[in-house]
Formats: sequence, C-alpha cells, structure tokens
Amino acid sequence: MANSKYEYVKAFEQPDALLPSTWIVVRIDGRGFHKLSDRYGFKKPNDRRALDLMNAAAVEVMKELPDLCIAYGVSDEYRSVLNYTLPYGVDCHINNLYNTTFWTMVQQGGMSNTDAERELQGTVSSDKNEILFKRFGINYNNEEEIYKKGSVLYRQYQLEDTRSSTGHQVETEEETAPVQEQISKSQQEKLRKLRQKAQVVIDHVDIIKDEFWQRRLWILSGKPGKLPV
Repeated sequence: MANSKYEYVKAFEQPDALLPSTWIVVRIDGRGFHKLSDRYGFKKPNDRRALDLMNAAAVEVMKELPDLCIAYGVSDEYRSVLNYTLPYGVDCHINNLYNTTFWTMVQQGGMSNTDAERELQGTVSSDKNEILFKRFGINYNNEEEIYKKGSVLYRQYQLEDTRSSTGHQVETEEETAPVQEQISKSQQEKLRKLRQKAQVVIDHVDIIKDEFWQRRLWILSGKPGKLPV
C-alpha cells in the first residue's frame, strides 16, 4: 500500500497492543438470524438442525486455527478462546429455561407473546419449572443437554484422574500453572502441529464445575496433552 493512493489508510491505524498473558476471546454472533430462521422454518425455542450446523462450522474453524483452545456455542453465537467462557454456561441454562417456558405457553397454551411475557416477568427458575410441569406435563430436566448447557468444543486428549494416588484432589490449574514462558517461533509451530493431530470434540456438559477443567488441564495450560490410545 506504500506509495499508492491507498497510503492514507495508514493514518487511521492504531498501535494497540494486547496485554501479555491474557486470554483473547473472539465472539461470533449470528447475522440476519431471524430471517434465516424464518426461511428454513426453525423450531422455537431450539432447532437441532440449526445447532448441529453451527457446531459443524465451529469444528472446522478449530481445525483450521490450531491456536484456538476452546469454543462455546449457545443460541446463535460462538465464543472462541485463543491460548474465558465460564459464565456463559449459566446464561445458557437461564435463557433456555425462559425460552422453553415462553414458547410452550405460546405454542401449546395459545397465549399471545405479550401475555406470556407479562406472566413470566419476575418469575424464578422454580416458577418456570412449575408452569412447564403442571400446565403442560413437561419435565425440564428431560430436555436435551445441548439445549440446557450449550456446546463446548475442545481438542481431545487423555483425561486427567481427578484423584491422586493418595486420594487428594488434583490441584486446579490456577494453583499449578507457571508464569507463561516466551517460546520461539519453531516451538510455536511444533505445538500447532501437535494440536492439529488431536480430534476436535463437541460436548454438552457443565463447564462451571471445577471437574471439567481439572480433567482437561491442557485447555488452560496451552500445552497439548497425550493423545487417547
């Protein structure tokens, strides 16, 4: 671009630098999602076809970019983390319970959107569960895990044993992780190749509890684990 008519663009560049030893989070939100939903007749509040398509796309992105260590998908968006995601597991449950109750009241209960929204104002989880069960015979606990917990993608290595040989719980990554080291470009490339050998898996599990992270220490450490036998 130098010495061309586009050189003026350089004047708009800002030398922003990322803080060292911090997580880089990329949020990919749906564009024109309502139009897409209407065009293909997606079911409300959840359509498994749409979620499976979104997950398949996310898997291909992780395969293409080995520096991505984990991705979390819920509703029409994905959050990918480069070498942070925790609070969104709670959001997924809260939002899905509300949406499930709302659309059940509209679709099966014959209520208008306005009336259903008004009745749900100020309700807590137990209230919504009661509406679903007593009015419509729906046990929310029986809903598919993908709807309640979202989708978490990561590279699969051998899981850690959460109990040591002495019976003590394995230390958390926060307690054991050393200060991040500077590594050479050749070492970085070697790590990328190791990550590319690992299978990218889709899970629908609780990522709030410590056990998920204790059994998958490679996610936070950035160092590839042992491939499953």
